[in-house]
Amino acid sequence: MRLALYVTCLVDLMRPSVGFAALRLLEATGVEVVVPAGQTCCGQPAWSAGDRPLAVDLARKAILELEAYDVVVIPSGSCTDQIRNVYPELFADDAHWGPRARALAGRTFELTSYLADVAKVEMATPEFDGSVTYHDSCKGLRGLGIQRQPRELLAKVRGLTLKEMADCEECCGFGGAFSVKFGEVSTRIVDRKCDSISAAGADAVVGGDLGCLLNIEGRLRRRGDETTRVLHIAEVLAGGGEG
Repeated sequence: MRLALYVTCLVDLMRPSVGFAALRLLEATGVEVVVPAGQTCCGQPAWSAGDRPLAVDLARKAILELEAYDVVVIPSGSCTDQIRNVYPELFADDAHWGPRARALAGRTFELTSYLADVAKVEMATPEFDGSVTYHDSCKGLRGLGIQRQPRELLAKVRGLTLKEMADCEECCGFGGAFSVKFGEVSTRIVDRKCDSISAAGADAVVGGDLGCLLNIEGRLRRRGDETTRVLHIAEVLAGGGEG
């Protein structure tokens, strides 16, 4: 089986360590993992901004680059939701692209969903000496139903204690362009999230979407919190987020 790792724009540009961690995790399942060299944006920012023509162009590009693979795995609920749920909608009335979009959607998975529900392979148990609290991203939770999977995987990490924060399912205020267009509202929302993180008293906050994590980390640091670590779940599971 050939598996395509779609690393996402934010991972590529802002924190490549997440992509390398995801690569190690997927290779440990015993499949051939390929990172398609030409991959760019999935089109989610354009779609959210109302630019349908650009979203369509980017969706076609992604379909062409990914449809040859047996499975596509993405370390992001947001990008996965775009391919699984939005691509079929974009091409719902297109006799040529519609079937291709639906076929790709059916074999595209968010990372923790793939590891917990599809691969189901017992991998080497990582270690993390400390406590974490988990942030559920909006697209992963509401668009894909991902909540149980990351917690099941974290429970297998030796030395890790999960301290659930209050309102873990609340938005962090990022929302892509939302945080730029509505800065004051976004700041109020992320402040609520930071309050919940602080109250949980964990050593680190972990999540599955880098956009959320960058937003949370930026606000934590501006509030004077220099100690709470902000980690993608791939980094923890791959042993790169040791406490």
